[in-house]
Amino acid sequence: MTCDDLVTVVIPTLNEERSLSACLDSVLGQTYPSLEVLVVDGGSTDRTRAVVDSYAAVDPRVRLIDNPGRVPPAALNEAVRVMRADWLVRIDGHSTVAPDYVERAMGHLRSGDWGGVGGRKDAVGLTDKGRAIAAALGSRFGVGNSTYHHGTSTQTVDHVPFGAYARRVVEEVGGWNESLPTNEDYEFDHRVRETGRELLFDPAMAIAWECRPSIRAFWRQYRRYGRGKASVVRLHPGSTKPRHLAAPALVVLMASGVAVAPWRPRWAIAALVPYIVALTAATATTLPKVSGRDARRAVPLAFAAMHLGWGLGFWEGVAGAFAHHLDES
Repeated sequence: MTCDDLVTVVIPTLNEERSLSACLDSVLGQTYPSLEVLVVDGGSTDRTRAVVDSYAAVDPRVRLIDNPGRVPPAALNEAVRVMRADWLVRIDGHSTVAPDYVERAMGHLRSGDWGGVGGRKDAVGLTDKGRAIAAALGSRFGVGNSTYHHGTSTQTVDHVPFGAYARRVVEEVGGWNESLPTNEDYEFDHRVRETGRELLFDPAMAIAWECRPSIRAFWRQYRRYGRGKASVVRLHPGSTKPRHLAAPALVVLMASGVAVAPWRPRWAIAALVPYIVALTAATATTLPKVSGRDARRAVPLAFAAMHLGWGLGFWEGVAGAFAHHLDES
């Protein structure tokens, strides 16, 4: 292969000691031979950097890069500044990808038809609660019509996880927005689509993504996601889809039901029961996919943590933006 065939795989990290070796093994074992692997670290305090150094000592494709900005969008922009390739593939440090992941991505990108390409992100749980969370993430009730969680056919989408892009596209849209510590990937993809380019989802590009190990951690994660989505909606109102407003609407509905319950119990029932019924039905259909008593018990909690955490975080983001606007005015 020529230098034009080189692909840079970018792995943003922050305290990924436990998962990083599996990630690097999957990247270095790709069927696509011409790789540069940049692990861009945001100041890990565990053995993440030592793990990278051990791989770099035996494989010259691996390089450790510092990320002073610490957040993922800063890591990606730092990688663009130092990468040698004309093609970029992002992979997170707590994920593994199929051996032909990069090869399939490049097969699509080289056609020139796509602004970005991504695959199917399948959650993997390593604990009882993690398995419940993984099942919730694979459910349409959990994630709505988010294709990359459960899509089975190649199609155009509004967002791809762990996107693969031509470097010229990244530079044309100005890279990733470093003011967005979460949801930066969706906002980036929105700007790519604004150039008239389309994004391709290929379910054969398999991603195994390690999800949070506890309901509490999952709640915190989705609360952050909700705050990040509020920031993206403020920046790009036109990017908002109905699925993005479902959880915020649910939070308003349920809060209203709780608030009026002492005086209007029937109103409270009307507000709360539909979600409870839907949650019960979704749990019943999901339980056969989950093994272990503790994991099965956690399934409804995982659904609720996802929806209510995301919805609450969204309103926190809206309130924070409003308060900031008042401070500036």
